[in-house]
Amino acid sequence: MLDLMELVLLVLPAWVANAVPVLLGGGPKLDAGAKAWDGKRWLGDSKTVNGLVSGIACGSAAGAVIAAFAANSYLPGLDVPAKVGLAVLLSVGALFGDALGSFIKRRRGMPPGHPSLVVDKLLFIFVALALALLVYPNLWSALGWEGLAFVTAATYALHVSFNWLAHALKMKKVPW
Repeated sequence: MLDLMELVLLVLPAWVANAVPVLLGGGPKLDAGAKAWDGKRWLGDSKTVNGLVSGIACGSAAGAVIAAFAANSYLPGLDVPAKVGLAVLLSVGALFGDALGSFIKRRRGMPPGHPSLVVDKLLFIFVALALALLVYPNLWSALGWEGLAFVTAATYALHVSFNWLAHALKMKKVPW
């Protein structure tokens, strides 16, 4: 199993990808204002093209930097290009997990910004890891249940902390 620092290095691209849209989002809406079969928006105003592109780009870049400078520090079974590919998958998975959360909340009639423990704070990391595990199934032997528990707890704590900070800095309307 990976040690705590290796786990952080592994999931950092997903964390970065999920956080960056708060800073660099905006612009055209991902769902272009379209409504689903139930008459509700597919995703809502907070999911934007700029957020998606900037999140994936910055998460992937963070992973590339980690792969280049800490290549021997984690996941010894993967070479640098594979680690960069893993970072891209984690970044894409994080943003699609976040969008899936918005989709679920709209279907349940929850307004944008309405808090939901799993959907808001954890779904993005679960989707990111699931996507990574689909392509790199041997990653599970390095992650394991203990690693997943650590990543889940750390993701929750970081998400709460950074959302509170973003709200205090007037970057987010709600602190969750």
